This record gives sequence, C-alpha cells and structure tokens, in this order.
Amino acid sequence: MFCLSFVVTAVKARVMSMDPRLEQAAQDLYAGPFQTFVRVTLPIAAPGIAAGALLAFALSFDDFIITNFNAGSTVTFPMFVWGSAQRGTPVQINVIGTAMFLVAVLLVLTSMVITNRRNKQKA
Repeated sequence: MFCLSFVVTAVKARVMSMDPRLEQAAQDLYAGPFQTFVRVTLPIAAPGIAAGALLAFALSFDDFIITNFNAGSTVTFPMFVWGSAQRGTPVQINVIGTAMFLVAVLLVLTSMVITNRRNKQKA
C-alpha cells in the first residue's frame, strides 16, 4: 500500500498525456469498449504501468521501517536481510542482488536496442 501512490502517479501521468481522439477513432471504427481498451488505451498506458511496477518493486526492497511495522509474523525479504545481517551476510542476499542488477542491465540494453532499431527503420 505504501508504493501505491508512486504507481498511481506514474500511470496517471502517462494516461493524462494520452490523446482522447485515439479512443474516439477506435469507437468510430466500430471497436467495442474492450477492444478499444486492449488495442488503444492499454498499449499507450503500458510504459506508465511498467514504470510504476518497477518503482514499486525497487521501493519495496528499500523500505525496512515500513515493512517492520506492517509485516506482522511474515518474514519478508527486507526482514530476512536485517535479521541475517546481524549474524553475517548470507549468500542468498548476494545472489538476489546480482540477479536484480543483471535484470536491470538487460532491461536497459533491450530498450536501447529496440530504440536503435526503430530509429534505423524510420531513417
């Protein structure tokens, strides 16, 4: 729930920049509400949704204090890191950190490759 405000902000910014004439054009072409949403609205809002999801994911790892108060008896990853840091850093933390780093680098590289290909096709 803590990260919800960040997700809403990212998605709202993307949806507010959307041209409403695109949805109207889809409706003029006899697309139903579901088709209009799936084929027009969702692809335009997808970058905002992805940005909100990645932001929420990154913030959820960092928020130990909020997790500590809200976790109850559940052992979340920040609680696991905090508890095991008192005894020494376990190998699992290094593996998860490395995996997160590699996924982030792969996402950035993939985005750059796709952008470069699109620019070459336009030229």
